[in-house]
Amino acid sequence: MAATDIGARLQHPRRSLGNRHRSQANKFLKLAGSDKNNLPWAEQSARQAVLHDFTHPDNWRTMLEIKLALEDSAGIRAVLDELFLILGRDPELLSQLDGVDLLQSAKNLLEGALVVDPIDPDSWWEMTSKEGGIESFCNRIRTLDFADQRANILFSRRMERLLEHGYEDEYLELTRKLLAQRPSNHEAWDKMGKLHERRGEYDQAWFCYDQAQTHSSSMTSREDFKQRMESQIDGKGKMSWKAPDIADRVEFLSRMQVLATPASEATVEQSETPPEREIYELENARQLFSDQRLSEAFFIARRLAAEGDSDAKLLAEQIREVMSSE
Repeated sequence: MAATDIGARLQHPRRSLGNRHRSQANKFLKLAGSDKNNLPWAEQSARQAVLHDFTHPDNWRTMLEIKLALEDSAGIRAVLDELFLILGRDPELLSQLDGVDLLQSAKNLLEGALVVDPIDPDSWWEMTSKEGGIESFCNRIRTLDFADQRANILFSRRMERLLEHGYEDEYLELTRKLLAQRPSNHEAWDKMGKLHERRGEYDQAWFCYDQAQTHSSSMTSREDFKQRMESQIDGKGKMSWKAPDIADRVEFLSRMQVLATPASEATVEQSETPPEREIYELENARQLFSDQRLSEAFFIARRLAAEGDSDAKLLAEQIREVMSSE
C-alpha cells in the first residue's frame, strides 16, 4: 500500500474496520484459552484494529490483553510507548514505565493514561470543560511533541472542540504549534485561514491559505482568497488589500520555524553576515532534512526561498513531497 494511502487512513480512522479486526482478535484470544497457537492470530488482528482506528480505546485494551497473555514484557512496553507517543510524548507518562513490572501494572498504566487523556475528543472535552481545565490544558500542550502524525491528528480534534466552544484565540495559538510540527495538514491550514479571514486578520489568513495551497495541489485557497479580497474594492472608500510582502512572509516562516524546533534543540541565533548566513542556513536545512526533522527543514527552506534563493526553493519542494507521502 502506498504511503499516501496510509497517511489518508490515519487522517480519517476507520471505526468500522477497527471494530471488525478487534472482534476477530477477541475471538482468537478466547480460543487461546484452550490452544495458545491462536495468540499470534489474535495479535495480528489486534494490530490491524489499532492501525485502522487508533482513536478507539478498546483497540488498545485488546492489544495489551494479548501481550499480557503472551507474557511479552517488551511488547507490553511497546504498546504503552506507542499510546503515550500518540498522547503527545508527555515525559511524565513515559517516565512511569522505567523500572516497572509491566506484567503486573500494565493495565493500570493504560487505564490511567486513558483517564487523564481520553482518546475520544468528545470524552476529552466533557472532562476538560467540567473541571475548568482549559487553561491547564493550554499550558500543558505548549510543552508536548506532536511530530507523530497520529498525535497531531488527535490533538487537532481537541483543538476543534476548543473552536466549537468559542476559544478562538486558544485554537489559533495551539493549532499553529501543531502545524509547525506537522505542516502537511492542509485542511487545518485552510480552517485557520477561514477563521482569520472572518476575524478581519487578512494577512494571517493569506499566510494560512498559502500554506494550505502549498501542501495540496488540488486546493486553490490562496487564489480564491485574493479574488474575494479584490471583489471588496468598490471605489467607496474601502482600502485595497495587498498580499504580504517578502519581509512579512519571512517573519511568518521564521516564527513557524521556531515553533517547529524542539526546545532541547534550540540554539543561539547565528551571527554570520547575510551571505554567509544564507549559506549556513541552507546547509542546516539540508542536514535537518537528512536527520528527518522535516518541519524545521521545511520552514527554513521556504523562508530562504521567499528571500529569492532558488536552491532553497527546490529543497522546500523536495521536503514537501516527502511530508505529503508520510
